[in-house]
Amino acid sequence: MSQTTLTASPVLPAPVAGALFMVAAGVAFAGVNTLEQIATTQLGIPAPTAAFLQYAVALLAVLPWALRRGLPSLATRRPWLQALRVLLAALGVQAWVAGLAHGVPIGQAVALVMTSPFVVTLGAALLLGERVSIERWLAVTIGFAGGLIILDPFAETFTMASLYPLAAAVLWAGVSLVQKRLLVEDSPEAVAAWLLLLLAPVNFVLALPAGLALPSADGWIAILAVGVLTAAAQAFLILAYSRADAAYVQPFDHVKLPLNVIAGWLVFGWLPTAQLWIGAALIIGASLFLLWRESRASEPTLAAGQSPSSS
Repeated sequence: MSQTTLTASPVLPAPVAGALFMVAAGVAFAGVNTLEQIATTQLGIPAPTAAFLQYAVALLAVLPWALRRGLPSLATRRPWLQALRVLLAALGVQAWVAGLAHGVPIGQAVALVMTSPFVVTLGAALLLGERVSIERWLAVTIGFAGGLIILDPFAETFTMASLYPLAAAVLWAGVSLVQKRLLVEDSPEAVAAWLLLLLAPVNFVLALPAGLALPSADGWIAILAVGVLTAAAQAFLILAYSRADAAYVQPFDHVKLPLNVIAGWLVFGWLPTAQLWIGAALIIGASLFLLWRESRASEPTLAAGQSPSSS
């Protein structure tokens, strides 16, 4: 992306606009998670059905926009890797919604899924052969320690359902690893198009074994709102990354944690524990350290006049 595309808007400077769009995405995702949990725990929609309907509605919401802009080419040199990426993303969605459906507090679930970057770092070293410094290994260790503190597997309140968000984090980390490999040969447009067009159909197939259940009238209202908010959140993310560099806007993504904690408290009465805040502080601190290390590593590239990668 050329530097001229990041010029300030007439209303707000581009970095400020990027930060606000990232916060807006966090607000939208908090709404998604809250309504998804209401739909599954209070309105009786099975988790696999809710996951499929969420992304089916989101697809319908963004399809007119995509058609107006012209669907990007689906040409790919790695169709099986594209399919694997979509499958991992769909399984991550199923695991995430299953956690919400089993009553995992929203704040806890979001904090656990924030361990995904550490899984990416681990996978990049073990699967992609990337060199990982001692500092990054330390950040990964601290991040996982924060996740363990939040899970508290030896507490009486621990249930196996608490592992669903962690499973989603691992699966979505797999999506990021496959995407890094795909972007070596395929265009970003093709990678985005495959996920956009196939995520809903794959979730439909995954929902079939449990049986699709049509929601009630209230359930349809909740699901429609979830789908539209999902599309809006993705749009806000795109706008955030188009206005400013990823290294600048990424820290604002952490605002989603307190937003989801507040939503869980207001709607379900879940008060965050001290362990949640301690674990979340470790996860956020370690992820910000990783981001700082990546920014320093990219400085020579930027000096050479190349754009930083947003992956």
